[in-house]
Amino acid sequence: MKLTRILAVLAALLALSTAEADDRATPVRIGLTPTFPHDQYRPLEKWRLYMERKLHRPVEFTRRDRYIETMDLLRLKKLDFAWICDYPYVHFRKQVKLLAVPVHNGRPYYQSYLIVPSSDKTTKSILDLKDKVFAYTDPYSNTGYLAPRFELQQAGEDPARYFHKTFFAWSHRRVLESVATGLADGGAISSHVWDTLSNGKPELTRAARVVTKSADYGFAPFVARVSVGDEDFRAMQKLLLEMPSDEEGRALLKELNLDGFIVGDTRLYERTERLIRAVGEK
Repeated sequence: MKLTRILAVLAALLALSTAEADDRATPVRIGLTPTFPHDQYRPLEKWRLYMERKLHRPVEFTRRDRYIETMDLLRLKKLDFAWICDYPYVHFRKQVKLLAVPVHNGRPYYQSYLIVPSSDKTTKSILDLKDKVFAYTDPYSNTGYLAPRFELQQAGEDPARYFHKTFFAWSHRRVLESVATGLADGGAISSHVWDTLSNGKPELTRAARVVTKSADYGFAPFVARVSVGDEDFRAMQKLLLEMPSDEEGRALLKELNLDGFIVGDTRLYERTERLIRAVGEK
């Protein structure tokens, strides 16, 4: 009887050990969106390897050009975490959990920048771009879509009829490129992307000019799908919050043009929520 009990205990321990080994082998899947400048592959790979060492698990980054594609992957449980925009976070809030909020220049906020070609010396606001060509980022982008449409609406204009032509560039960088090359007469992008490209690709930002800056919005958040386990949630949150605490983490944050991450508060996104209701999007 004692032998039977011993064998049963050994079998249970073996099963537990196997399950833990399987958990460690299961990749952590993270979605990245147009929130992040498209050309920063090197810091992204460094960040992925850093996460693997901290989590002791494989980490996979999945890039999508459209916010809705990333949200679909979260809903289908094909992603565990994602860095998204404040607009889809607010719109799909019941399907995700707020994990962490980036901090840039000491604050968990960013803005929408209205930009025009640097050769345009006369445009002073979006109201000077009537019947022109305008580049949006993504229909689920706040800084690249919702904010400029809200500004037009507040001025009594119909965003659907105001411009001669509009198009989606599907990334903040591509909006900047469209404006810089004259493909578009104006566009709207994230202040963080503008600042990041000003450091890494100054020839791009020199070819454009910031006309106006919006009010502050809660920075594009890091989220978890709602069904992510508590242990995985805490481990990823801890990793992000503690990045400034070690030399490698600080170096990565510098390459990402961030100060760090905070736990965040849903109240950061109240202004975005008001915009969604005012413009009546989605």
